[in-house]
Amino acid sequence: MSNPEVPWYLVDDIQRIDSPALLVYPDRVKRNIAIALEMVGDVNRLRPHVKTHKSQEITNLLLQAGVTRFKCATIAEAEMLGRCKAPDVLLAYQPVGPKIGRLLSLIKSFPATRFSCLLDSEKAAQGLAAAVPKGHCIDVFLDLNVGMNRTGISPQKAAALYATCKQLTGLHVIGLHAYDGHIADADTSMRKQRADEAYSQLVEVKKELADLGYSNPVLVIGGSPTFPVHASRTDVECSPGTFVYWDWSYSEGLPDMAFLPAALVVSRVVSVLSENQFCLDLGHKAVAAENPLLRRVKWLDAGELTPVGHSEEHLVMESAIANKYRVGDMLYGIPFHICPTVALYDTAFVIENALVKEKWQNVARSRTLSL
Repeated sequence: MSNPEVPWYLVDDIQRIDSPALLVYPDRVKRNIAIALEMVGDVNRLRPHVKTHKSQEITNLLLQAGVTRFKCATIAEAEMLGRCKAPDVLLAYQPVGPKIGRLLSLIKSFPATRFSCLLDSEKAAQGLAAAVPKGHCIDVFLDLNVGMNRTGISPQKAAALYATCKQLTGLHVIGLHAYDGHIADADTSMRKQRADEAYSQLVEVKKELADLGYSNPVLVIGGSPTFPVHASRTDVECSPGTFVYWDWSYSEGLPDMAFLPAALVVSRVVSVLSENQFCLDLGHKAVAAENPLLRRVKWLDAGELTPVGHSEEHLVMESAIANKYRVGDMLYGIPFHICPTVALYDTAFVIENALVKEKWQNVARSRTLSL
């Protein structure tokens, strides 16, 4: 039983853990999964992205909660899901080059899992169709660009490509996909307005397809920021990913959501430079560093700290309180961006009842597993 007067994140046997390290709190993960299911109302409309956790254990928690549909970004993540016997897996990427062969090998190796992928061009569609063995077919979603401007075909050109793909032997076109990761407004009314605009583009393509005789495509849309908006729709599958672990960026920028931080980094003081400055062992290789220096990690119960230097293996901090920190002191922090932070660690220490229970492999951080 946890003591409410003790901070939730503290680990009694923390000295067992070499730093820097990633900690995961399963009770909080389970709570986040329950919140997501409550928000969407129908487990069949939740297609969580596994890019954040990259873990078979978290995948199994989702499966135990009734989730059957998943989304991923890499062949390694897809293989991890196959190993977990996930029933339905969307590779949210257009396979090009060797990825085509790897995807087809994946489908052959895990027949219990229904795999699908994205397409946004006729050339890629033809390349994929040509590689599919005779007598077989692969499920595909058409990827729409609804404003992210990263991948996807223009919605105005989507119906024509959909019709073309329908005619290609080896392809089974089953739906439309749209990722609106460019929408993350803290203002909920503005976020809803922009998410509605993205959704309307999806609906317009669906109407065009109906006019061409192609009815009832599966619709997959959104990420974590727009999840509350799309969760209220009954005709789409929602694909948030960060919700399982949450992070500082979303905790601060999306205060309307009730998800809890469920993964932290821990770091030790390795050198004291002066009465106000010291160095931690949390370098670029231990926490995502693509954001400005002040927005990489939020230290818990240490609001007096300011980062002043960051390199591969070191993070120099300045304290407003003189002589507070000593060599060996441990700090707990919430990463600003959890997804690429997880990708920096082979394993995560599992914390239950303030103790280290075991270690989980972030197996899909690798580019290749076996295929």
